[in-house]
Amino acid sequence: MSEIPRDGVRPRFWETQTLDEMTKVEWEALCDGCGKCCLNKLEDEDGTVDLTRIACKLLDGTTCMCTQYPIRHQFVPECIVMTPKTLEDNMYWLPQTCAYRLKYENKPLFDWHPLIAGDSHKMHAAGVTMRGRTIPEFEVDEDDWDDHIIEEPT
Repeated sequence: MSEIPRDGVRPRFWETQTLDEMTKVEWEALCDGCGKCCLNKLEDEDGTVDLTRIACKLLDGTTCMCTQYPIRHQFVPECIVMTPKTLEDNMYWLPQTCAYRLKYENKPLFDWHPLIAGDSHKMHAAGVTMRGRTIPEFEVDEDDWDDHIIEEPT
């Protein structure tokens, strides 16, 4: 059991633990649920990654959450499982606001992050999520994906 400091505020796990030290529950809580990871990306020959507004078929465009998260690989086998071990190899396509990226880079979470704000309302109000900005991948011909490249909302 951790000791409570004199000011009565317990240290926050994401500030005191490394990514490797987090439990599965803590690791999952670090995800802010912005929906950016669930967007299709285009990578060119030189490794440049462009973000599109074309969402995975499992992304709920209103909540920015995966509709089948626990069993998503049954529907999207190529969905990447982010872990402390896979993080570095996948850093190049993670959003700039991603808590996993921020923690990896020893940067603080944003004030709108649900762990700090207490819920996702501030995050959506800050305009950093994909709420209302996506189109499902089954509505766009793959040859037209270039027409849907966007800048990351930050």
